[in-house]
Amino acid sequence: QVQLVESGGGLVQPGGSLRLSCAASGTIVSINFMGWYRQAPGKEREMVAVISSSGRTNYVDSVKGRFTISRDNAKKTVDLQMNSLKPEDTAVYYCNCNARPSYYSGDYYDFWGQGTQVTVFL
Repeated sequence: QVQLVESGGGLVQPGGSLRLSCAASGTIVSINFMGWYRQAPGKEREMVAVISSSGRTNYVDSVKGRFTISRDNAKKTVDLQMNSLKPEDTAVYYCNCNARPSYYSGDYYDFWGQGTQVTVFL
């Protein structure tokens, strides 16, 4: 199966920066989309940023101009550079990938990391 391991969360003051990293491992034939989602207390999980294998990106409106997603296809990693952080960015951030885990099937599945906490405090 596919494992995703995240790193880089932590505490930061408003206006600060953090960089999240995620590495995929295991049996991986190919990866379609990779991305970052977040879930704040009492709220549903939302897409923050996604990137295709060709580098096409999409961001939730609230982070446009502040966050940048990037990936390294060879290393099977995806990063999220977060600048100008705001208290409303506080959440658990989850790495996601849509991957094909088997040579015997062409099916793709969604896989999730364990989550990393980002807290922006005043």
